[in-house]
Amino acid sequence: MTGTTMNGDLRRSDKARKPGGALRVFASRATALTLLVACVAAPEQRASSSPSPTAQVPAPSATTASSSPTSPPPSPSPTFSPSPTPVDPLKAMTLEERVAQLFMVGTGVDHPDPLTLRAVADYHVGGIFLRGRSRAGVQETATLVARFTAHVPRSGPALWVAVDQEGGNVQSLSGPGFDVIPSALEQSRRGCRKLIDATRTWGRQLAAAGVTTDLAPVVDIVAGPDLAEKNPPIGKLDREYGYDEATVVHCAGAVATGLRAAGILPTFKHFPGLGRVTANTDFEPHVVDTQVGQNSPDVDTYRELLARGTRIVMVSTAVYRRIDPSAPAAFSATVVTDLLRRALHFHGVVMTDDLSATAQVADWSLGARAILSIRAGVDLLLVSADAEAFPPMYRAVLRAAREDPALAAKVDLAARRVITAKEEFPGPLDGDVQAERW
Repeated sequence: MTGTTMNGDLRRSDKARKPGGALRVFASRATALTLLVACVAAPEQRASSSPSPTAQVPAPSATTASSSPTSPPPSPSPTFSPSPTPVDPLKAMTLEERVAQLFMVGTGVDHPDPLTLRAVADYHVGGIFLRGRSRAGVQETATLVARFTAHVPRSGPALWVAVDQEGGNVQSLSGPGFDVIPSALEQSRRGCRKLIDATRTWGRQLAAAGVTTDLAPVVDIVAGPDLAEKNPPIGKLDREYGYDEATVVHCAGAVATGLRAAGILPTFKHFPGLGRVTANTDFEPHVVDTQVGQNSPDVDTYRELLARGTRIVMVSTAVYRRIDPSAPAAFSATVVTDLLRRALHFHGVVMTDDLSATAQVADWSLGARAILSIRAGVDLLLVSADAEAFPPMYRAVLRAAREDPALAAKVDLAARRVITAKEEFPGPLDGDVQAERW
């Protein structure tokens, strides 16, 4: 963050806040899935079955029909009706409700945080994040989740329930009903088929606990095993699937396939890559990556994976000197809009890493963190470590959206992406899953 300057109300603020401290299952299900037998398959090109707009289908004349008494009766002339106009999911929503959909607020994994309960019940936020570690098991976790989902209006958008369930050092949920999940590095030693099957099992356990969204898989590339110890957020914890683009693409794709087959929405993280930094953004400020550029393998992994229909990507809060040295990635339109959306053609939901208590963004006020992210093109703000950060962030975005039509338009676009992703995700898939198609 060195050298970052912000104007007006978004100038770096006073002290950072210290860390504090089913679900509506998507109704539609895929009834059949035909998949190519390969770990990374290119999307199938489907020929259009729509009739040519100039085609005419003449109705048979009465004379023709009567002159051939032994021929079958003529088929009636088909009638073509226009497709119904899609209903705008924001049409019946107030600005307050639209802004709330842009937040995912954390709660203790063993007990419901009262502030987060209020965020769901009174504000109708877009999602909650189960923070911490629990050995309570599937049933106890499902009971906890139900405390939140009971407050979700039936007519409103579903509530995303997210967790960090990567495996190894990062497995939030364990205990009765949950398998012990190996680290990403260990997972990469399995064949693609076995990794898909295992991840589908782990995903079903999450679904039984009321979880809808896993903040996994990690798509970061660590430069090599000899450098892993020098990379605190990823390599030191064995969170990487490998040390090259091809391995990460295959393994992250297999994990995403298994999760989706279980009805769990995967999240690719941490764009554009945390595998080469030498400090952890959660605990240290001024973390700057000096190696990752727009055409680095770290970005190319996303180029490969996003072409297959990914719905959520998490953006890191590190500064990327070769891409945009002026701001953390989550605050950078160059990273989010120019690179991720335009260059990589990603049209899904972009979410931030935690903005509530991470040391990397401590120099900005809570409101500035939220507004800068939305202006950069982010859709979902993760407020995971400290639920007390949510009210001031929410109020700042709401006030800014009322005063600034350009920001209000970004709020609408972000809310629409979030709600569309909730509505379009098909839930668990039936049948065998043999390849990467999500």
